[in-house]
Amino acid sequence: MLIQEKINKAYRAVFILSLAYTITAALSFVFPPKQFEYSTVLYDKNGLLLGASTSVDGQWHFENSKVPEKFEKSILNYEDSRFYFHFGIDPIALARAFVQNKKAGKIVSGGSTLTMQTARILLGNKKRTYLQKLYEIFVATCIEMKYSKKQIISIYASSAPFGGNVIGLEAASWRYYNRPSDSLSWAEYATLAVLPNQPSLIRPGKNKEILLEKRNRLLWKLCTKKIIDLETYKTSILEELPGKPYQLPSLAPHYLEELKKKKQNKGMTIFKSTLDYTIQDNANRITGEWSKNFKLLGIENASILVINTKTKEPLAYVGNTTSSVNMVEALRSSGSLLKPFLYAAMIDNGMLLPKQIVYDVPTRIGNYSPKNNINNYSGAIPADQALTRSLNIPAVRELKKYGITQFLSLLSKYGITTLKRNADYYGLPLILGGGEIKMKEIAGAYADLMNKACGRKTNIPINEGSAWTVCNVLSDGVRPMDLENWLIYSRRKKIAWKTGTSSGNRDAWCIGTTPEYTVAAWVGNSSGIGNKMLTSATTAAPLMFEVFSILPQTTWPSRPEMEFEEIETCEQSGYAASPYCSSVKKSLKPVGIPQTENCPYCNSYTFTPDGKFLASVEDMINEYEGYMPKSENRFVLPPYVEYWFKKQNLHYKSLPPFIEWHRESSENNIHIEFPQENSEIIVPVELGGKKGSVIFEAAVKKSGAILYWDIDGNYLGCTEKEHKMAVSPNPGLHTLTLSDTSGSIKKRQFKVLEE
Repeated sequence: MLIQEKINKAYRAVFILSLAYTITAALSFVFPPKQFEYSTVLYDKNGLLLGASTSVDGQWHFENSKVPEKFEKSILNYEDSRFYFHFGIDPIALARAFVQNKKAGKIVSGGSTLTMQTARILLGNKKRTYLQKLYEIFVATCIEMKYSKKQIISIYASSAPFGGNVIGLEAASWRYYNRPSDSLSWAEYATLAVLPNQPSLIRPGKNKEILLEKRNRLLWKLCTKKIIDLETYKTSILEELPGKPYQLPSLAPHYLEELKKKKQNKGMTIFKSTLDYTIQDNANRITGEWSKNFKLLGIENASILVINTKTKEPLAYVGNTTSSVNMVEALRSSGSLLKPFLYAAMIDNGMLLPKQIVYDVPTRIGNYSPKNNINNYSGAIPADQALTRSLNIPAVRELKKYGITQFLSLLSKYGITTLKRNADYYGLPLILGGGEIKMKEIAGAYADLMNKACGRKTNIPINEGSAWTVCNVLSDGVRPMDLENWLIYSRRKKIAWKTGTSSGNRDAWCIGTTPEYTVAAWVGNSSGIGNKMLTSATTAAPLMFEVFSILPQTTWPSRPEMEFEEIETCEQSGYAASPYCSSVKKSLKPVGIPQTENCPYCNSYTFTPDGKFLASVEDMINEYEGYMPKSENRFVLPPYVEYWFKKQNLHYKSLPPFIEWHRESSENNIHIEFPQENSEIIVPVELGGKKGSVIFEAAVKKSGAILYWDIDGNYLGCTEKEHKMAVSPNPGLHTLTLSDTSGSIKKRQFKVLEE
């Protein structure tokens, strides 16, 4: 009977304990812990702190992180040495506290375990009463049911107060020591371990003597327990206490804010980025220094983005030097930055060879008349030089040939998402900055061009050889005089780079790329105000090159020999050689690309024996019986191109005129640049309602020729040297007639529309 009673008592005890455990366990899941507001924290790729923002409630409170072993030993020896041996409450500590409070007549000791302190924090640090203490004991038991000992320490370490508006070990480590919590000394861990006990009384900078005494007492305790040796104790007590809290780093504030905005990051408070602390710090310094100079010129803002070319992940992100406006994400005019992609596409489609000449002459297409950045024309210039000199007119003419719709589609494959309207909206000015882009997207596009040149996988639809050709041209091309200094610099570290200045001098760009790094620089006013001093050569280019100078050494992709084939090209035109090209050379073109047309400028011509006149066989028979004209292959440009080409190329030989009795049409000696045949034009109305005028333009083959202008039989006047005429014809069909002193005549029909 006695045995049976003992068994029954045991069963009852087990039942009661099981019931208590079940209820407590259930309550542990029902009990809602305090929802903390955390700071948003940004780390670099190696875990170094780049920046943080306070939580919504104004606290520096970093979310839970791993608790260093040294801090764990320090906090347990100061607050709860029997932590691993109790179940949330320590009866010995409670009894001691009860006696102390009884003697004092008030609460002077709580006897709280670390778990009870955690419960108190989770309950909102309410006023201390015996009833509240009982509730904290109950909650502490729930916490022990729900979490492991390591988890409880982690919760405490990340939510305990460390003085002022500093919450949690990690925030305290950065605020007081300017280092991560896993890099502190024993003295520093001991200091932080004693702070949560009385954070308002002994935080750094307040009651230094009390804080020092508490820290050293803890260090001695660690020494007596042989957690640290005597030598460590002696050196630790000599360490200075922290002074005024450090300002937390703010190396990439725009990037941090951008991460917080993204939908996929909603609720996140810790960001481990791909940024590199050293590169970011240097980029900030360089951009800041240059910005001081720009401000003297009335230029307020600058931005830098450095990305890993292969992955396109950011390594440095300077959204703006003096404003909260993030220029990495802002929509800005592209200037000339899109030109390399058009050049690459035309090579890849067989519409252009790298050194094929393109026209650089006064041009009017409809009512659009593009201008170069300098008031000069080359007539004809190799396409690679037109690109690196950033000539506008060749780019516009080539875009017309390639097609705006097709080009917009191509840019979308490069990752440009901002050009959402159709070809009619942008028109040909698109290639000169008529559309808006984002820095992060255009930098990625340049990186993809280099990735393709390196044989890496990308989504861009061009041949590896075409991409390599463009990158090589951009690395070593002929530049305008104001960019020659930067060309010399780029040869020290080979970089494919392009500048761009938007209309009205509102945006100055420079982007450079290598197989390792792509750097984009923008300088301007985020307000959009233009400044005549804002040019790429004096602002964005030097900024970009200095950022490149602090990056590790870069490489350059070898020419992919299997991606090229050898062809013969005309040495003068750059086209595939024709039978009439007198000077040819071996050139490379991307393999598999359709063959471009043969040189249209080299032909066979017949001259009088002395070479002074063009003459046909019939001309010679009539006057020089027994003599035959001599034949010669010559490179000859159209008259309106030749006029400008001769000014830059003194070696160029124009064709002589036909012998005087030659009666073949000489119409080709005159070229009407505007209006085009059967074009429809509008004569503008000036302010006040007065009828305005349009400018007709022409070019002649013969230098010094005088042109006579006539519309519908009405003589308008004559021009010499520069052949332009302001006219105001009425609505309707008209015929323009031009003639020169040699008898050459050219006619052009056009229509004037009603306003």
